[in-house]
Amino acid sequence: MTQQLSPYILKVDDHTGLPNQPLSGLKLAVKDLFHIKGLPTSAGNPDWLRTHPIPQETSPVVSKLLANGATLVGKTITDELAYSLNGQNIHYGTPVNMSATTRLPGGSSSGSAASVSDKSADIGLGTDTGGSIRVPASYNGLVGLRTTHGLVSTQHMVGLAPSFDTVGWMTRDLHTLSRVADVLLTKTHKPQGISLSDFQFGTACELVSQCEHSASLPAWYKNVINQQHALQHSLGTEILTSASATFKVLQGFEIWQTHGQWILQHQPCFAPDIHARLLWCKSLTEQDRQGAVQQRLIFEKHIAGVFTQCDIIFVPTTPGPAPLLTTLPGELATYRQNLMNMTCIAGLCGLPQLHIPAGVHQDAPVGFSLIGPKNSDKTLIELAKMLTEKTI
Repeated sequence: MTQQLSPYILKVDDHTGLPNQPLSGLKLAVKDLFHIKGLPTSAGNPDWLRTHPIPQETSPVVSKLLANGATLVGKTITDELAYSLNGQNIHYGTPVNMSATTRLPGGSSSGSAASVSDKSADIGLGTDTGGSIRVPASYNGLVGLRTTHGLVSTQHMVGLAPSFDTVGWMTRDLHTLSRVADVLLTKTHKPQGISLSDFQFGTACELVSQCEHSASLPAWYKNVINQQHALQHSLGTEILTSASATFKVLQGFEIWQTHGQWILQHQPCFAPDIHARLLWCKSLTEQDRQGAVQQRLIFEKHIAGVFTQCDIIFVPTTPGPAPLLTTLPGELATYRQNLMNMTCIAGLCGLPQLHIPAGVHQDAPVGFSLIGPKNSDKTLIELAKMLTEKTI
């Protein structure tokens, strides 16, 4: 049985969590890309909902969270097919950013972020292809983890670009985030006996200087990371603009391979910006893809070189606080380019990235991220705990 709870969450009445389990007492909101047996999956678009049957299988990620005691409170709004970073949906509404009500909530895991922000849920399960965990976590003042690509199952969910799709989640604190990691990240071990002095941090200096909240660097950065390695040129604008363009081509080509046939057959109604990007995806050729594959290999080699200079990369998660709801489409497009220059590092290389809130700028949440090598997800969480606890 379901009922509408709010503009961004469809309440579920019959999935109470088991007692005495690792996640008992925690409420779970699930992005409406994950299949749950007997419940519809809309992927943020009513035409998708209309043309697809009700799932008969449940995502193994959702099953695992429920088996470990989480209580499912609902499925949440997503941007259409998860192909946006704004958090707006012309069909189902735009979730409210409770931390900055005049600003965008960030997408595409917007509903999951909003439900955690307003305490309807404790865990906001989502996906991250080009930034869809990191961006809404930043905009809503949450902790958010984009996991290593392939580390968590993407079975029984609506994909966008499989070579980049990852599972992630958002919480209000690192302790809860870590509890979820212990359940879902069973292929990696929690590091034992480590200290901050065991790691060399590198700062993406140019990205930090360019972000609007560069003056809001947290105390833990100033006390620990600022004293270490400055990545002056390794992650500059020219390199990252090229990497972002590479990511967009590869992602776009895969999106059309994934959804093109359905789009041509059913002619679904999309928001204008998403529709325009999908038409661009359609125009991409195999030659475009092959060129981008070569560029991806070059960038992956470059980032491997960066990790010879440091163990963990420190970056701004977004160029600034969430854009205002009234921001014009052209301005949003420019902002998106700057944003993807930041998100493409982890996205193109399949790396884990952990967003950590770091106060407010212009009365809205802002923060920074730690990026680590593949499968360092739990290490990032433990380092974040040590960094933030060091300054409390």
